[in-house]
Amino acid sequence: MLSRTADNLFWLARYVERAEYLARIIEASTRLANLPSAYAGSSNEWESAVATAGCAPLFYQNYDKATRETVIDFLAFSPDNPSSIRSCFEVARTNARSVRTALTMDMWDAINSAWLDLGKYRASNLKQDEQLGGFLSFVKETGLRFDGSAYRTMLRSDGYWFSRLGVMIERADNTARILDVKYHVLLPDAEHIGGSLDYFQWSAILRAVSALTAYHWVYKESLKPWLVADLLILNDQMPRSLAACYESLVRNLDSLSLAYGRQGPAQRAARAIRTKLENARIDDVFQSGLHEFVSDFIADNNRLGAAITQQYLT
Repeated sequence: MLSRTADNLFWLARYVERAEYLARIIEASTRLANLPSAYAGSSNEWESAVATAGCAPLFYQNYDKATRETVIDFLAFSPDNPSSIRSCFEVARTNARSVRTALTMDMWDAINSAWLDLGKYRASNLKQDEQLGGFLSFVKETGLRFDGSAYRTMLRSDGYWFSRLGVMIERADNTARILDVKYHVLLPDAEHIGGSLDYFQWSAILRAVSALTAYHWVYKESLKPWLVADLLILNDQMPRSLAACYESLVRNLDSLSLAYGRQGPAQRAARAIRTKLENARIDDVFQSGLHEFVSDFIADNNRLGAAITQQYLT
């Protein structure tokens, strides 16, 4: 496969995954912002949404304050934000057009129809929670439809493997960021661990990654920060966990190495991170610092993305 085609497939999958993640972040922030003041605490959930998306510096270049209106406009529609939902869908469709023959009909229809339907939505029309909910459901359903189409209709060859690499690199980064922001932005200093605010924030985060029901299935007890972190970092059964993402990354990189007849830095880097996650224990993670662990992971994940680009996409 041409490196240009592989690059387009890789980034097409990343941008669709990113758009869905942003919709989930906006949904979680809306839920927390709507809590009664007795539960909501003093934190600004909209500031945390921008921080979780990883674009706070760019946001404050364009807006003075993080409010419901400004954050939704920036994360969903702003052309000045290269990672807004609109920008993600636009770049994804452009990439899809470039590799139209490498996509199945279902995959192309999912991203093309989403781009056309996106024109129906404007930030000014999403002032009510019901209207916003309809828009966010549309974005999430697009991600699920595209991902499901790829899984169910793509030939298991290098095109599919590059697409899955894009999904998993992006998903791992997103899960890590939402965990990191919870510990360093969301929870006010005055709020004790286990308080009402803490419970509702962890619940919202689990909902944001569709893991609230999974948490209760696995641990069968009330929400505890270390168990939430264990689920989202180390539990292979949880599809959005860091461990599950890296199991998939190692598997798909190994498939590429078998198809192309050689391994390289990307395979070695992925296996090293996977081994680190397999050997980690959540008690040790908390003892050494969750922020430090997650920060190191994000840096390692970015280096893997760069290694994949250097090895296959340039």
